[in-house]
Amino acid sequence: MSTTRVRRRTGLGRGAALAAAAVLLFLPWTLDLEGLGEPGHRMLGLFLAAIVLWVSEAIPLHATAAFIILFEIVTISDRALWALPADFDPPAYSTFFGTLAHPVLMLFLGGFFLAEGAAKFHLDRALARILLRPFGTSPRRVLLGLMVVTAVFSMFMSNTATTATVLAVVLPVAVSLDRSDRFRTALVLAIPVAANIGGMGTPVGTPPNAIAVGSLAEAGYDVGFGEWMVLAVPVMSVVLVLAWLLLLRVFPARTDAIRLEIEGALARGRDAAILYTVFVATVVLWLSEPLHGVNANIVGFLPVVVLLATRVFSAEDLQRIPWHVLWLVAGGIALGIGVTAAGLDTWLVARVDWSAMSGGMVVAGVAATALLLSTFISNSAAANLLIPIGLTLALSGAVSVEAVAVAFFIAVGASLAMALPVSTPPNALAYSTGMVTTRQMAAIGAVVGIAGWALFVWLAPIGWSLMGVSPG
Repeated sequence: MSTTRVRRRTGLGRGAALAAAAVLLFLPWTLDLEGLGEPGHRMLGLFLAAIVLWVSEAIPLHATAAFIILFEIVTISDRALWALPADFDPPAYSTFFGTLAHPVLMLFLGGFFLAEGAAKFHLDRALARILLRPFGTSPRRVLLGLMVVTAVFSMFMSNTATTATVLAVVLPVAVSLDRSDRFRTALVLAIPVAANIGGMGTPVGTPPNAIAVGSLAEAGYDVGFGEWMVLAVPVMSVVLVLAWLLLLRVFPARTDAIRLEIEGALARGRDAAILYTVFVATVVLWLSEPLHGVNANIVGFLPVVVLLATRVFSAEDLQRIPWHVLWLVAGGIALGIGVTAAGLDTWLVARVDWSAMSGGMVVAGVAATALLLSTFISNSAAANLLIPIGLTLALSGAVSVEAVAVAFFIAVGASLAMALPVSTPPNALAYSTGMVTTRQMAAIGAVVGIAGWALFVWLAPIGWSLMGVSPG
């Protein structure tokens, strides 16, 4: 198919998606749905339009997030352009603008600063070299080492940046293996799988986690950095080992030894020393939040201030921060605020009879829905759409399940979706190498995703009880 024809077809698809979004945006305004007030009708239109735009990506994901904020301001805020019912107490328009500087975004921003600084001063490569050394040269152990290092890095850095860094180390080794050696595929595919799994471990690991923490904060639940790790890391570790065993089974090695050559020494000098100190201090403060009581969001702003004030970060470094991800998270939080304020969440939850469903069934269902939806669209978009509804369901008392558990399992379900190149950025990076086919990625990603879903649903509540942690 010619490039011109592909572009024409893509343009037609985007045009159709935009037209559908425009129709859905205003169609509910003409309806009279029982139990749903005027603000709810307006938010229903926005919610449906957001689904179309996020699924189709007719416009960039962060552009849809910005559109949500603006449309909420002009339709349901105290500065709405259309009259609202007298008995409706509209949110201040500053509430929606304020999501662009929501505290959880500061937490995520701090993680971006640490990731960018680690790459700038070669901290990531130096740590990888040190951490991989104990795993030796056995293919089995090297693969395990790569997955452990990738997962750990992805807990505190962008899993996309982590994937790019580790792939740069792995690709020369994979290319050097004989073409008949299936272990080539295992080496490359292990990186995005481990990055996706590791991202579940902390609030800064992946956008769905940040969206969950931010939405919970809006609902009055403060989930600390360490508390999230306690909830996620034990089962995450089991899923990582399972993925390692699966890769070894499907792609066995024919070579006896593999040596990874990681170049790049730790940078030295004043700026590098400041970065290393700030990196360690931030992580330690995040992990020790119960001891000192300083909120993780505040701690996350520490590297931002220090690295800018000491000029370790220049204006050019600041421009490399993935601001679009922060806007995407902000749009999700704003959508949740609007859905709740307009009463749309309560109305949607009331459409289903939940009395026959147990809390466990609800948790399994929302996680499975997030897993399925995130397989085909951005996991951030899926979390943005599902978390507001899930939280309302938990808070309504219709089912016996805690709000934290619902948000947590939606975020986890979204992160477990790794069956297609479009599912996550790490998958796309691995697929772009040409060393992994869609079929291979789908086979491994589907098994890991479904098995991970089952393990989290089954093991996580048991682990929480044993550790005396309340998910609510």
